[in-house]
Amino acid sequence: MTHSFDALILGGGAAGLMCAIEAGKRGRRVAVLEHADRLGKKILISGGGRCNFTNLHCRPENFLSSNPHFTKSALARYTPTDFIALVEKHRIPYHEKTLGQLFCDRSATDILAMLETECRDANVTIFLQTKIQQVERTADFVVHSKIAGSENAAFRAPALVVATGGLSIPKIGATSFGYDLARQFGITIRDPWPALVPLTLGPEDCSRYCDLAGVSTEIIASTITPHGAQQFREKMLITHRGLSGPAILQISSYWKKRQPILIDLAPGRELTAAFRDPKTPRTRQTLRTELRNFLPHRLADRWLDLHTPNSWTNQALADLENQAHSWEISPSGTEGYEKAEVTAGGVDTDELSAKTMESRKVSGLFFIGEVVDVTGHLGGFNFQWAWSSGAAAGRTL
Repeated sequence: MTHSFDALILGGGAAGLMCAIEAGKRGRRVAVLEHADRLGKKILISGGGRCNFTNLHCRPENFLSSNPHFTKSALARYTPTDFIALVEKHRIPYHEKTLGQLFCDRSATDILAMLETECRDANVTIFLQTKIQQVERTADFVVHSKIAGSENAAFRAPALVVATGGLSIPKIGATSFGYDLARQFGITIRDPWPALVPLTLGPEDCSRYCDLAGVSTEIIASTITPHGAQQFREKMLITHRGLSGPAILQISSYWKKRQPILIDLAPGRELTAAFRDPKTPRTRQTLRTELRNFLPHRLADRWLDLHTPNSWTNQALADLENQAHSWEISPSGTEGYEKAEVTAGGVDTDELSAKTMESRKVSGLFFIGEVVDVTGHLGGFNFQWAWSSGAAAGRTL
């Protein structure tokens, strides 16, 4: 059985569905081929089930890519305002949480239902549980597949869009398919790595801190990258294996093995300020009380145990202050793709048109979403990249 369409989209996630909607609205006959038993599985688990669907402050600077300018065109032509208009058209209640992050009031299912409705209105054909066996290029692209409960099928179209995502969260079906397909057509892949992922500590640091699992505090996490310093001010969470929380997830995208990160445990605050008053007793108990004014008590006590001054001179107190604002720690690794929210790296942006997402080498072949070497910061930016890159391709098909 052979099905003919104007465009085939491999992957029924955020980017693939947006691409299908935009192409369908232009009268294109579009098919979405999805290997799972339902669309948008990553949408459904995102944002704690509330789907952090975009960010009001989305800028190219919020994305990590080998080409920092690549995102500008797509982001300018399909903005957070455009997606918000779609959400409001479907009367989905939402709210801003912090830092411009927009979440559904009810459930991520509202966003998925909206996308499914838009696909139906645009006459998009969806094929679920469709396992792709081979992709070849003749006059058209031909996708040989096996549909669950059915015979083998071939899909034919002059345009093929790869929206298969990255390697993060394999338990919901993530695979290397998109990268493998790119290589089949001679397209360069930037080595992928887990991003927005908890960091693990080595045995020594773990023995010092990991029994404090559950303790959370606001920090600034920073590291040096080839493009300069990166830093994020948000919460850090101590875990049984290392460090997590928004600040750590953010810095993890830039962290490379054997590279230290710096943590400011008390941003904008002076832990030892009270000791400038000569009436303040310079004792361990006073210092404990002061640290507890700024840090969670268990962390304050542990920090004092590990960094007790060897004297009460001004210099010793200044050294203690500096240590708290520049805690250098070298993670042993990450929690891997199982816990990573996204995959960094991917299809080299030099291979693609920034305006259309089409391959420069293979006409009619497009790559969108997470499979591309574009990774957003935490807070709705990766969804906005999915919407923007999907729309860029869909308006071209």
